[in-house]
Order: sequence, then structure tokens, then C-alpha cells
Amino acid sequence: MRAVVIEKPGEMSVTTVADPTPGAGQVVVEVDACGICGTDIHILDGDFAPAPYPIVPGHEFAGTVVATGDAVSGPRVGDQVAVDPSLFCGSCRQCEAGRGNLCENWNAIGVTRDGACAQYALAPAANCHRLPEGVTTAHAALIEPLSCAVRGFDRLPRELGEHYLIYGAGTMGLLMLQLAKRNGAVSVSVVDLNEERLRVAERLGADATSTEAARLHRSDGWEVVVDCTGAIPAIEDGLTRVRRGGTFQQFGVAPGEATASFSPFRVYNDEITIVGSMAVLHSYARAVELMGAGVVDADTMITHSFGLDSYEQAVSGFRAGSGRKVQVLPGG
Repeated sequence: MRAVVIEKPGEMSVTTVADPTPGAGQVVVEVDACGICGTDIHILDGDFAPAPYPIVPGHEFAGTVVATGDAVSGPRVGDQVAVDPSLFCGSCRQCEAGRGNLCENWNAIGVTRDGACAQYALAPAANCHRLPEGVTTAHAALIEPLSCAVRGFDRLPRELGEHYLIYGAGTMGLLMLQLAKRNGAVSVSVVDLNEERLRVAERLGADATSTEAARLHRSDGWEVVVDCTGAIPAIEDGLTRVRRGGTFQQFGVAPGEATASFSPFRVYNDEITIVGSMAVLHSYARAVELMGAGVVDADTMITHSFGLDSYEQAVSGFRAGSGRKVQVLPGG
């Protein structure tokens, strides 16, 4: 089969590799659509320590089951599925405590195991979710990032009628915006340096947008502030925008060595809650249902599609920030 292979940091090619063979409890999925996200770029650049080389990237994907191994129950050949890429060991201290996303032996399809920027991908049958009626495989490739956003909301001590401020109007910020609007937020404001992205945020329901939070004029702050950028200036600014008794969520991925400055006194005196949210936990199946219910405007979210042989061009477009969700279609 044809696949993208990252041979080592900074070096990739589209080449022919062996077809995957399903073992017990596994299926082979013919990949229809695979999204590109920041993690793929970190792997390509050598900035994601768990990733081995060579590796086939791609962890946001959907397609059709074309082969099954022994002891498979659930998905059948011909089923269209979205695949949760998370691979937890199930036996470490974190897994036993129900925190598989913090698994001490964590793995993921397309991150530490060969992924879906290929014609076919191997996956545990248990990780495959049949698509709801009316959900295309291209839309279904958005379910993985949506499941991360659902996990983010699980981490928020949210109440009805709160005001949200979101930093970043990329894929994750726009998903968080749409979920906030469905979760009883009385208003959602969005900050981004890219004015075209802000226009999209307005189309998706943002009540106010700006390239600077200071221009949004909410004197007493926001109950919930979410950083979806991982950019230190945004994080430091966002921490100052939280209302007394409110919550700041670090959702965006900052570089591992980065540090941010904040006022410990204000965290203490104003009882600010700071929470993190990492990847997917007990949220993928709910994301499938949310996609099926039309909570996400998938057509607006997906802006660019490329064939497998144009992977380098797709990555360049992602880096340039010229669109929203960029997808690779291995069969087209």
C-alpha cells in the first residue's frame, strides 16, 4: 500500500509499505479521510519525544472496515467507522484509577504506532465506532479532535449562564466555541490574531471577537477562560482575564520547556481554578453522538483536502494557517 513515512525528523516521503494484517481483536480500515493536526507537525519536526522513527503519521481518521482478525465483535467488513487512536495499557496506576489518557505506557495510532496517512490502517476493533446515519467519513475524521474538546469540557466546573473567553480560532478553538454555545454559555468571546478566523468564529456563533482581549471590554472578566493556542503571551494574558472565582483552562499545547508568569497572589485571593486537559478520556463515543446530532458545523470546519501524494503540500498549508482543518484523502 501507499503511505506517508516520516523516516526521521525533517525527512518524509510517500512510498510503498507492506499492507497491515489484523491480529486477534484487530481490524484493517481502508482510510477515507485523515486530518492533520499540530501533533503531526511536532512528529515531523522531531519535537514529540514519544514518537519512534520511521513512522506513518495520522491519528484523526475514518474509513471502511475491510478485514478483521480473530475474536472481533462489533465492527464488520463494510462498516464505516471513526477510530479512537488512544491505546491505553489498562494495568498501570493511572489506568486503574480511570485516567487512561495519563497512562504510564501510553501509545496512540499515528503517534507511537503506524497511523492513517496511508491507504490502510490497523486498529483495535474496540476503538472503532460505527458512524451515525448521515455522517460522512470526511466529517467523521473530525471526531477525534471533537473528542478532545469534549474532554476539555469534562474538566470544567461549568454552570449555566457563564461567560466564556477562548484564545485561538483554529480547529480546537472553534470546536470549543460550538460546544460552549450548546452547553449554556450566555456569551462566548474569541481572540485570535488572524482576522479571517475571527470572521469564521462569528459565523459559528461567537458573540464578540477581537485580535486583543483588552478590546472586548468586560471589566469584571470571564467565568471561564480557555487557551487553545499554547502561546505563552496568550496564556499570560488569559490568566489576567479570569473573573474572581473563575476558571482558566490550559487546553492548547505549549512547548515542553516553555514557562509562563502569573500572579500566585491573585490565584489565591480570587480563588482562581487552573485546570489542564490532555487528549481523550471517555469522550470519543459522546463525540460520535454529537457529530451525529449536528452539533458541529463540519462543512465550515474542513477547508482543504489533499491526495496522499500531496502530503507535503498539505503540511505546508497547515503551517501557513491558511485554512482550518486540513485533511488527507488517501483514496483520492
